[in-house]
Amino acid sequence: MNTAMKITLGGAANGDAAAVAPVAASQHATQDDVQDVVIIGSGPAGYTAAIYLGRAGYRPLVVAGALTPGGQLVNTTEVENFPGFPDGIMGPDLMDAMQRQAERFGARLVYDDVVSADLTGDVKTLTLDGGDVLHARAVVVTTGSRYRKLGVPGEEEFSGRGVSYCATCDGFFFRGRPIAVVGGGDSAFEEALFLSRFGSSVTIVHRRGEFRASAIMVERARQNEKIAFATNAVVERVNGDDSGATSLTLRDVVTGETTDLPAEGVFVAIGHTPSTGFLDGAVELDDDGYIVVDGASTRTSAAGVFAAGDVVDRTYRQAISAAGMGCRAALDAQAYLAGE
Repeated sequence: MNTAMKITLGGAANGDAAAVAPVAASQHATQDDVQDVVIIGSGPAGYTAAIYLGRAGYRPLVVAGALTPGGQLVNTTEVENFPGFPDGIMGPDLMDAMQRQAERFGARLVYDDVVSADLTGDVKTLTLDGGDVLHARAVVVTTGSRYRKLGVPGEEEFSGRGVSYCATCDGFFFRGRPIAVVGGGDSAFEEALFLSRFGSSVTIVHRRGEFRASAIMVERARQNEKIAFATNAVVERVNGDDSGATSLTLRDVVTGETTDLPAEGVFVAIGHTPSTGFLDGAVELDDDGYIVVDGASTRTSAAGVFAAGDVVDRTYRQAISAAGMGCRAALDAQAYLAGE
């Protein structure tokens, strides 16, 4: 059995941590080993579920992720549309506040990833990347989604050398250089506006003639002198040399003509893929890998397993809607644990 993982206990003085002893995969879980509820994921949905379950007295265990706890908002700049912050709030600050609130009500955090799950029976079994095993009476899945890639030549070759999926992380490196943002939704426009602080120019590349972004985001971009638009255009290739990416080859979807757009920074913002690979048949998924829930509830096809946030929602994909769904998942889990 691996060394016991360290988890943060809500209310622990001076940041002290307490240890939970995971159960080796070959061992049978005793009653003392079984958690009431484990939440997989730590974005707005996960932390909201943790707050509600903590206040209900269940002391949830949150498997927050090894690399990017806090979900996609930790890679977001200013969040202007989350209620209660009239002047906006930085994404990482919002997630830090949610984490502290969850811990205040007794939530405990494990910084690891679930790699497999057996969700049959009354006690669910979760295996972590580090080899430890958790057992729980109920599970709430809030693993969100990951960045979708273009799948064109040069993308992998120049990943980390010009190609990026996070403007907040990498924008500074392209100060005074031409930048392209691929995508047409709010995320793409948010990244373009942020990157205009650094780049000599920013071109938004979109495959259609109209944008999916909200009107206010489009207007802000149009008013920005550094931002240009390449519409009805798809990326055919990322070009570069030993120094990194240098341009994009674009194809006009109307005429078929190709042209090269100078771009030393290429930021891809074309959507996400749900992070459900670890489930591997444990619950019902749709054709695109999103978890299927029962009507307006958050119940999955496995009894005692609930899902919330972007791992379910392909339509709204907002922090506030994810948080609301996290609340619903917590209430559904409470009802299940209470035998209702």
